[in-house]
Amino acid sequence: PELARELVDTPVDVIVTLAPPATVAARNATQTIPIVFVAIGEPVASGLVASLARPGANLTGTTRMLPEMSAKHVELLKTAVPSLSKLAVLWNPINTSHRPALKAVEAAALSLSIQIRPFEVRGPAELDLIFAAISADRADGLLFVADPVFFIHLKRIAEFVASTRLPAIASFIEFPKLGGLMGYAPSIPDEFRHAAGHIDKILKGAKPADLPVELPTKFQLVINLKTGNALGLNLPATLIATADEVIE
Repeated sequence: PELARELVDTPVDVIVTLAPPATVAARNATQTIPIVFVAIGEPVASGLVASLARPGANLTGTTRMLPEMSAKHVELLKTAVPSLSKLAVLWNPINTSHRPALKAVEAAALSLSIQIRPFEVRGPAELDLIFAAISADRADGLLFVADPVFFIHLKRIAEFVASTRLPAIASFIEFPKLGGLMGYAPSIPDEFRHAAGHIDKILKGAKPADLPVELPTKFQLVINLKTGNALGLNLPATLIATADEVIE
C-alpha cells in the first residue's frame, strides 16, 4: 500500500501490477491513474473489474483464467496418474482469485472421483508445516494454485515433492524444469506483451474502462519425463504428444 501511494504521489502515467494484492493496493490508492494488471487469476470474481469485456473504472489488464486452468490441472494429473485418489491442494486465502479456483478444482475432482485436501498457505513461513501435514495425510498428488508465494518458493516445493515422491502439477512451466512432474500455464512473455499493448493504447489516450481484459492466447504444457520415470509412472503417449516441451 505504501509503494502504491508513493507512485500516485509521484505522479505516474500508468501503474502496472502483478497479482491481486498489488492490484488491490493500487486500486485503493487511486481511482484516476490507469492501472494495468498482469496475470490476475479471476479479475471479475476478485471485484477488480465489472466484466472482462468492459472493465469499468481505471483498471484493465490480462487474466490467467485461473478457475479453468486449475480444473485442467486436475484432469492432466489424473491422466498422468490414473490411480490418483487423494489430491493435496495448496492455496492462499489472501489471494482473491483463489476461492473461485478452489471451487473449480473441487468440481473437477468430484467428476473424477478424487478426494480434495485443501491446505491454506498465507506466506512462506507456513510451507514447512504444510509439507509435513501433506506427508502425514498421505496424499498421492499435489496441485498448487498460481500465487506469487508459490512462484518465489518454487524450488522449495520441487524439493519437497522430489523427497516425498509426490506427483505434482503447477501453474508455472518452470516447475518441471526444477524437477516437478508437470507445469501447465499461459506464456508469461505473452501476458506481458498483451499488457504492453494496453499500456501503449492508454498512453495514446484510450481509457482502461473501455479496453477488454485480455485472455491467454496460448497455454503451455511442460512434462518432466525423467521425473515421471523416477516416480514409476507410465505416462500415456497421448499426454506426452500434447506437451510443448518434454524434459528427458
